[in-house]
Amino acid sequence: MSTARTALTIAALTLREATRRRVLLALFLLTALLLAVSGWGFSQLEADAGGTLTSGEARLTASIVLNLVMFGFSLLAALGTAFLAGPTLAGEAESGIALSVLARPIRRSAFLLGKWLGLVVFGSGFVALAGSAQITIVYATVGYWPPEPATALALLAAQTAVLLTLAVLLSTAVSPMASGVVAVGLFCSMWVAGVVGGIGATLGNESVERVGTVSRMLLPTDGLWRGAMHALQDPAALLTFGGTDGQAFPFLSVAPLTAGYLAWTAVWVAMIGGLAAASFVRKDR
Repeated sequence: MSTARTALTIAALTLREATRRRVLLALFLLTALLLAVSGWGFSQLEADAGGTLTSGEARLTASIVLNLVMFGFSLLAALGTAFLAGPTLAGEAESGIALSVLARPIRRSAFLLGKWLGLVVFGSGFVALAGSAQITIVYATVGYWPPEPATALALLAAQTAVLLTLAVLLSTAVSPMASGVVAVGLFCSMWVAGVVGGIGATLGNESVERVGTVSRMLLPTDGLWRGAMHALQDPAALLTFGGTDGQAFPFLSVAPLTAGYLAWTAVWVAMIGGLAAASFVRKDR
């Protein structure tokens, strides 16, 4: 069996396995709760728009709140995929399942690639479905449609893939629980570092601003998130919050992602994925 065919077979099995785990049920319940709460909130915003808010103010508010809610979905995706990646590799290795599969003529790199592909499809599918549902709710209640919803969802899916790649690398070296905790902890830390960097840029402090820049290079999750925010937000938001001075606001993005940054993200995934493959190949040998 070829490497590509093996990887696709493992990916399909991983995807089927992921749908059977309790993590999926938890994600479904949390997503349903977040959609219900946000739907109620946006409906109240629409009610206020008919009274104290102008249509422009309601649109601007909906844009910012949408970014806030979508961050919640990105965090759910991060939690779900990170805690799936750990049991998928480290957990199966500890239980002996992986060893029984690898005893057959299957290359470890193909096995790892298949696991990664299956988890990426799972995470991307969650982001696409949950994000599309949220955008539809906003449009149905407030009448706001983001400028580039497809771009935003693609960037959020890429963010999930980045974190998943890191979680897979960690799962080849530490326990399943530890790999998930570290991956999610780094995800949150990079977001905080991005906010700190934005505050530094607003204040003209280059040293503090550099914190955000460096963090986005070390782990591209926050950079991708800011690109997704820019694709979701109302263009008038930047004018309202003072243009580039709005960088201090955590749910506002001042510029779209550059092609160079997207290229770096692809290189980052390839490098970390290569390290994960090398670690997994050498494991238990």
